[in-house]
Amino acid sequence: MQSTTKTNHHAEQASLPKQTFVAILSQTIKTGIIKSNLIPMFAGLTLALYTYDMSLFDNIPEIILAFIGSFLVIGAAGAFNNLYDRDIDAIMERTKSRPTVTGEVKPTFVLVLASSMAILGIGALALTTPLAALLGFLGLFFYVVPYTMWTKRRTIYNTEVGSISGAMPPLIGWAAIYPDVTHPAIIGLFVVTVIWQMPHFYAIAIRKHDEYKAANVPMLPVVKGFERTYIQTNSYLAILVVISFLFGTLSIGLMLVALLLSVAWFVLSITGYRKMDKEKWAKSMFIFSLIHMTVLFSTIIIYSLIGIFFNI
Repeated sequence: MQSTTKTNHHAEQASLPKQTFVAILSQTIKTGIIKSNLIPMFAGLTLALYTYDMSLFDNIPEIILAFIGSFLVIGAAGAFNNLYDRDIDAIMERTKSRPTVTGEVKPTFVLVLASSMAILGIGALALTTPLAALLGFLGLFFYVVPYTMWTKRRTIYNTEVGSISGAMPPLIGWAAIYPDVTHPAIIGLFVVTVIWQMPHFYAIAIRKHDEYKAANVPMLPVVKGFERTYIQTNSYLAILVVISFLFGTLSIGLMLVALLLSVAWFVLSITGYRKMDKEKWAKSMFIFSLIHMTVLFSTIIIYSLIGIFFNI
């Protein structure tokens, strides 16, 4: 039975179309995740410029280095993750065509690539401030070791552990401009980004329940079921509502945007649970999670840039 499964898997791999080197590289370092993480990094960066009344043009070198460093560090994290998770990625439908699974890229190449990107990325961030480099290293470390290697396959709290690294980009952006991350506004942005990830990834885990179960990944819906996931989701959304008030120390407008988005998400969760089946509920929650972060980060970036250019 096992040999038949392996034969089928190899047959599936052989039937996949060959990809260009650029496409292989893009999937290996997860450029989609890189792009989505550069937006919150830039939000943290522009928020720091606005908060401390600093010029955008005077900090062009730091901005460029922050983008380069963040790109490389996030890409390194994705490559390390792909390298380590080859066995479970081969089982899951959405990941079985990754180059690290199909053999289109060799493990030694991925290891060298990830290590080189990590070193260069942390070095680039160090040219902005030492704190930015430290945060970049911590984000990489938390994603690769505590999340990928320790908790992803062992505990339902793997999402919580992984959320720490996922929330580092805003801190990195802020620290690249101003080496102090104790301001309530950036703390609020960091915590919002941490808490946001649980409802977001729980929704994915519900939709991909069978795949995670087949791969033996202990996501919350797989181990504890839908009811527990719903209750825990609402607990985090309630926290998200309260955290929104931290933005009030900088701007009532930003606070209201964050508050309205969080309340709307909370209301959607409760009303959707009563009217939808679990698949539709999870889909609606996933879609709104993307709307929530897109609107929040876009508002922060636009608000900050307007404040910088017009000295508001």
